[in-house]
Amino acid sequence: MTGGARRARWAAPPPAAGAAVLATGILSVGLRLTGFEAVSVVALCLATAVWLLLAYAFVSLLLGDRRRWAVSAGSPPALTAVAASTVLGARFELLGATPVAVAFLVVAAVVWPVLLVAVLRHLPRRAPGAVFLVCVATQGLAVLSALLAPRAGGWLARVALALFLLGLVLYADALARFDVRQVVTGAGDHWIAGGALAVSALAGSKLLLPGEWPGGVAAALRTATFVLVALDLAWYAALWCGELVRPRPGYDVLRWATVFPLGMTAVAALSVSAATGVEWLGTLGRVLLGIAVVAWLATAYGLARRALRPARRRGWPP
Repeated sequence: MTGGARRARWAAPPPAAGAAVLATGILSVGLRLTGFEAVSVVALCLATAVWLLLAYAFVSLLLGDRRRWAVSAGSPPALTAVAASTVLGARFELLGATPVAVAFLVVAAVVWPVLLVAVLRHLPRRAPGAVFLVCVATQGLAVLSALLAPRAGGWLARVALALFLLGLVLYADALARFDVRQVVTGAGDHWIAGGALAVSALAGSKLLLPGEWPGGVAAALRTATFVLVALDLAWYAALWCGELVRPRPGYDVLRWATVFPLGMTAVAALSVSAATGVEWLGTLGRVLLGIAVVAWLATAYGLARRALRPARRRGWPP
């Protein structure tokens, strides 16, 4: 085995590990929106550090073992690389670090078409919740593009709108493939079925730029955003019912894919409230953010227990 292959083998976590960056990054955004700036910055630093480790693993695998990289790139969880980059970019833009946000946008925009095409070519007819990452990654680009549009000009807003519409089409395709039995049997990523709608609603709220769209387009965007929030909340309730019907305690790396939709639903509610003036959505968002924080702490505790377990030599969690 070559040195590059050894590095790739050592450095290659499961693609789903990117969900930990997503979960931590979106909590950082939510904490920023609710006034907990210091804790938000700590979460941002943690998410950025993990993103850098995963980026190193991604490049090492690409250079050291192209076959394994191609297999990983063809699975939906690989798109967490795009989605995580857009979440961190959005948080850095809220921090005022626009050049860093632009850098994340460029990275996500370059990687997105490569991974999206690879994933779409290998989608099965029946799939777990990770299939919705085709929508999440696309809508993440829409969110970050919309955030940066006031600085870049109207062209970026139009790109964001196109990505928003494409994301909705991809959601419909993913929903047709989703195995609904995952609601009561899934290991955690089934929650992305709702999280994808939450990030779509977030994208819609960011596209409601004053004076950017003609009246008809603006009204349609506003209506679509409200519909997406309502559907997301319906998924949120249904998924919690599934957890109660069949509890699934214990740590699994896919539980990070549960924390992310919990946090994204909270952020979507907060953002839509700010964009439309519907105050009760802001109150709901704060409550949901508290639930997401508790879920993050529980999942992090599970990860720490597994990492510290004095057991046999092992790699990343399966």
